[in-house]
Amino acid sequence: MDTTLRDGEQTSGVSFSSSEKLTIAKLLLEELKVDRIEIASARVSEGEFQAVKAITKWAEDEGFIDVVEVLTFVDNGVSIDWMIEAGAKVQNLLTKGSLNHLTYQLKKTPNQHFKEISDTIELAKQKGIETNVYLEDWSNGMRNSKSYVLEFMSFLATQPVKRIMLPDTLGVLTPRESFEFVKEIRDAYPELHLDFHAHNDYDLSVSNVMEALKAGVDGLHLTINGMGERAGNAPMASTIAVINDFLPQITIGVNEKVLYTVSKLVENFTGVMIPSNKPIIGANVFTQTAGIHADGDNKKNLYFSDLMPERFGRKRQYALGKSSGKANIQKNLQELGLQLNDSDLKKVTQRIIELGDKKQVVTKEDLPYIISDVLDNSYEEKVKVNSYVLTHSKGLKPSTTVSITIESDTYEENAQGDGQFDAFMNAIRHIFKRKKMTLPDLIDYAVRIPPGSRSDALCETIITWKHPDKEFKTRGLDSDQTVSAIKATEKMLNIIIN
Repeated sequence: MDTTLRDGEQTSGVSFSSSEKLTIAKLLLEELKVDRIEIASARVSEGEFQAVKAITKWAEDEGFIDVVEVLTFVDNGVSIDWMIEAGAKVQNLLTKGSLNHLTYQLKKTPNQHFKEISDTIELAKQKGIETNVYLEDWSNGMRNSKSYVLEFMSFLATQPVKRIMLPDTLGVLTPRESFEFVKEIRDAYPELHLDFHAHNDYDLSVSNVMEALKAGVDGLHLTINGMGERAGNAPMASTIAVINDFLPQITIGVNEKVLYTVSKLVENFTGVMIPSNKPIIGANVFTQTAGIHADGDNKKNLYFSDLMPERFGRKRQYALGKSSGKANIQKNLQELGLQLNDSDLKKVTQRIIELGDKKQVVTKEDLPYIISDVLDNSYEEKVKVNSYVLTHSKGLKPSTTVSITIESDTYEENAQGDGQFDAFMNAIRHIFKRKKMTLPDLIDYAVRIPPGSRSDALCETIITWKHPDKEFKTRGLDSDQTVSAIKATEKMLNIIIN
């Protein structure tokens, strides 16, 4: 059962609109193919009521109405009336699964509680509502008041209830306890259908789910992206992958290929971002960063596991940065249909490492620009811009101090201009004037980022020059726009000197 639309919506700051709930409900049942969905809590708000009405209308038309469930309360039939008006057919009745909760929250005896539950179930039956029962705080009940839990289970075994739901409400169970507690209930009541509802407060929810399954539980409650109160619930994607890979005796119908799509949609609707290292659905989980890993993948897929990205509609990627080796870059070049010889590949690798040292993120789409910039040196380097200081202050003209070496001579000059690059060019002009040389005219200046790039690592400046009657272009590439223009200018200076 997916409970993203009920327990998941209890994530702090999250509220789905009616149309968002309907969209997610359709995806969960039609595309992801979960068995059941819990969509709301009764009596919460008018908006919740309208959302449930929209979902139940669609579910009735499409044959899903019997697997759409609503959380209800022991409230003398008020929740049941709410459900009937909303068009729902299955209630998940919230009851007290620990003596502590019963005594201090409801201030009732077990017999009083059981009588009210029995009356609620009977009323639901009369009105055509199917009942499942939650034992809230069941995990603490098993720890601290086991005799009460067993008495409660014996009572429920006499009731027309379809499922008994065993929640670790506060996410306090260890994997060992999850197995032992579920096994004890399973052995004592083999005829009952048991659901396990894990929370993730100690980051143990997936482990606890595995142990509950081994102990014989019949159903699980999961949420997309592990959403839910506090640290959330057991996450759908990780749990499905674990079942498929480590519990082959269990067959489930969830469509793995849709997990990522649904996860991203829920991320967009809620504004709760998926951590980049979140298993299965995180941005980085199928990305190799270290060059040695890419090299191993080239040599008999040494760093592959059963957790293949294609299972989830994703692709393996090879990051470009300071840890990248030639193998990472070759993998990206293959996708772009490009080839480089060993010497050129070494130069490109070095440039990417330099960008990584600046904490710049490089993407596959940046590669052609890096290649063009690195390999665009068909001249002998006779001019080198050694250093420069660029200043820009409010109310003052921008200025530049620059040091360049032309062949074996070094020159230093200061100049002002209408902008930092203009000041830089004026300083260069002064130097070349002293050498009785004329700079070409700048006739076009264009700045762009690599099309399709998802990073902010690179900016390309393309400058068109005219000298004296011939036009030519030079390109500069850097994370800073002015610096990329200076690099393009350095190339121009080398061309005219040569």
